[in-house]
Amino acid sequence: MSNHIISVLCILIQDLPIGTNLALLHFLWMMISGALLPSRGAIFPALKSIGLNDAAIRRAWVAFGKGMWQMPAMLVLWREYVKAQPGWQEHRYEGYLPVTIDVTAFWRPTLKQCPGKHYHPAAGRALPAVIFGITGDVGEINGQRLALPRAFERVHPKDHSEKRLWKEMLKNMKKDLKDDEIAVIDAGMHISDLLEAGIDRYVLRLAVNFTARRNYLPAYNNLGRKPTYGLSVRPLSRKHKGKTIEATVADETYTFFENGREIRVEIWRKLILNKVAPNEGNKTFDVYAIYDPDFDQPWLLATPVTLKPESVRAIYKDRWPVEQIPLSAKQMVGAHRQFVHNKESVQRLPELALLVGSILSFLAASFPAMPTGFWDREPKRTPGRLRRQLAGKAFPKDAQISGQLREKKSVTGHLPKGNLARSQKTAQPAAT
Repeated sequence: MSNHIISVLCILIQDLPIGTNLALLHFLWMMISGALLPSRGAIFPALKSIGLNDAAIRRAWVAFGKGMWQMPAMLVLWREYVKAQPGWQEHRYEGYLPVTIDVTAFWRPTLKQCPGKHYHPAAGRALPAVIFGITGDVGEINGQRLALPRAFERVHPKDHSEKRLWKEMLKNMKKDLKDDEIAVIDAGMHISDLLEAGIDRYVLRLAVNFTARRNYLPAYNNLGRKPTYGLSVRPLSRKHKGKTIEATVADETYTFFENGREIRVEIWRKLILNKVAPNEGNKTFDVYAIYDPDFDQPWLLATPVTLKPESVRAIYKDRWPVEQIPLSAKQMVGAHRQFVHNKESVQRLPELALLVGSILSFLAASFPAMPTGFWDREPKRTPGRLRRQLAGKAFPKDAQISGQLREKKSVTGHLPKGNLARSQKTAQPAAT
């Protein structure tokens, strides 16, 4: 198992410069084996625990922070490897591949000049955090749904706001979204944001108090001012000041069964936003209210694409696997605690953690289920169980790695070390 994991990691770093590739391989093994957990996020003790000597630890640290590698290139190699596996199957519904998009945060409350803030539900306010956008398409292997990451997007260097990050992510998604792909986005974004970005294929979860309008004017009753907007449509009823505001009657109703549960769907067709006047050239959308007995609140979903209710529900369900990547990267790997302070390292460590989280989830789904102990009678293929199998294991010295992965034998004996290597101001020559 260890040798197989090493071979997978080698695919991602084999084209890097000599020396950097081996050192980064050590760093990735340290993360995927969960060595950050017992060290509570401290990198040097974690590297020491996998059996590296002091010189190898320093090389791994330099390769991580200053090495010539880029995450987009590593993601391309990772995606090529996963798609080449015989068990990998894309999820498609009526010909569309769901492409998920989400934002995650690595909390850094004591980091000076932290590049971003994110709302923390426990604190009830926004806290300093390193924010990343995640996009990926959904598939499965051995019956396990997974999101295969396409990009980990950083905040804008001059505007660290989450709003700007979402704007850039939607812009990039519009550029990369193929004709047979559909974006899947959770509540928080608005239809107006997607229209502004030019995305015309999406499934978006709406707020429970969402309202829209018809794309035609109501009949004039010869009283008062002539109407300029379509009739208001409220998919779900709500209470306001003790009074119940009734929902608008649906255009269509639909019922289907899934695993013995009756799921009822109400549909409103060809709607527009509230402040848009009716016009034949308007971009319209349909709203689906999906009542599932397993959930207290109905799902309110919007899409401009004409789809079956079963497909709309299945596409939105495929948004959930994208949340497993940061879960594996933080709690499973132990990267939820971070103590790097260099501007580039602050961004690189979460990027590597997200990549390792994706690798750990995929490998766990491709390996046989591994019970934690005798009490684990029905083990699942989860990243946590795989990480526990790797816990405490040193870097395998007998791993079959390419000859290109080796220490770079550079002559450094003449160079200053330690404090002497720090840059100092050169003395200015005396004025003549």
